[in-house]
Amino acid sequence: MIHVVLYEPEIPPNTGNIIRLCANTGAQLHLIHPLGFELDDAKLLRAGLDYHEWADVQEHDSLNTFADSIKPEKMYAVSTKGKTLYSEAEYPTNVALLFGPETRGLPASLLEKMPAGDVLRLPMLPNSRSLNLSNAAAIFVYEAWKQNNFQTG
Repeated sequence: MIHVVLYEPEIPPNTGNIIRLCANTGAQLHLIHPLGFELDDAKLLRAGLDYHEWADVQEHDSLNTFADSIKPEKMYAVSTKGKTLYSEAEYPTNVALLFGPETRGLPASLLEKMPAGDVLRLPMLPNSRSLNLSNAAAIFVYEAWKQNNFQTG
């Protein structure tokens, strides 16, 4: 199972787009509180269209409660500060992909606890800041899914 983990997401349409991504790939979405919106936000619902019923979305009070309940085989943090390219990582079937809030990314204190090779990045042109969260999530989910021969569950 691919677990997409949004740490304190802030922008409803991004989460809505990721709900749609998860519904279409069989990935499970995890939202780590606090959220920057309500789950019934119109922008979230509009971006997710009618995919909400097809996506498995779970909420967690903290990253620790997520990790304790799901127990992923591997957790990768996604950050522009990562040294390892997303395409160089090996994605087991029970992988968690951790994304930070749109305006500030994952906290340095969290990234420092991760093994350096488990902080992944997307290649970008010099002086680029970042990609949109839902676009980045799609790239990572499809890479993990591809490496697992597009198997679900």
